[in-house]
Amino acid sequence: MRKEVILLAISPNKITKKKEEIILSAVKIMNEKGHQRATMEEIAAELQMTKGSLYYYFRNKEDLIFRCHELVLEQAIDELREAFHSNVSNEVRLRQMIAIHVKYAVKEKESFNMIIKPDETFSTDHLHPILKKRNEYEGWFDRVILAGIECGDFNINEPKIVRMMLLGALNWIQQWYKKAGDKSLAELQQIYSDYLLKVMK
Repeated sequence: MRKEVILLAISPNKITKKKEEIILSAVKIMNEKGHQRATMEEIAAELQMTKGSLYYYFRNKEDLIFRCHELVLEQAIDELREAFHSNVSNEVRLRQMIAIHVKYAVKEKESFNMIIKPDETFSTDHLHPILKKRNEYEGWFDRVILAGIECGDFNINEPKIVRMMLLGALNWIQQWYKKAGDKSLAELQQIYSDYLLKVMK
């Protein structure tokens, strides 16, 4: 009851803005420490809030992690959509989409890579919407692959399997990538694009 009274005293716009601020800070901390090791206390301290104050905006840690993953995934989907609708060849579109995936897998490692096994992080209430978003994400790769086949740009007979192979290879980045490695983000994007495009020919 006390929580409801306090929230009613805050305008909806301020609540939305504060939630966004919390989510952005949580994404930063999770990418630094990992979503399992990051604590609500650390997120609150980053924002100069009390731990209790966070629970006025999010039910629990899983709810906050869900919102972080949702935000990052939606941003990635927006970029894939833009790449697909760009006025370039299907090969260039796919290169752009591969580069987008590599960027998020590297820069938003913890927040983004929950896309691989969301059932290990989220309960049923959160799992369904995340799986729906994941299908939407994969769908943009399906679209460009099918468009490439139709135009004769790609010579493959099993588009769904090829898409799974492509994303599987991209997702493996999380197993070995280190910030201190000898390859820049741009170099990784180029390497992955060059080799994965060979599969499409």
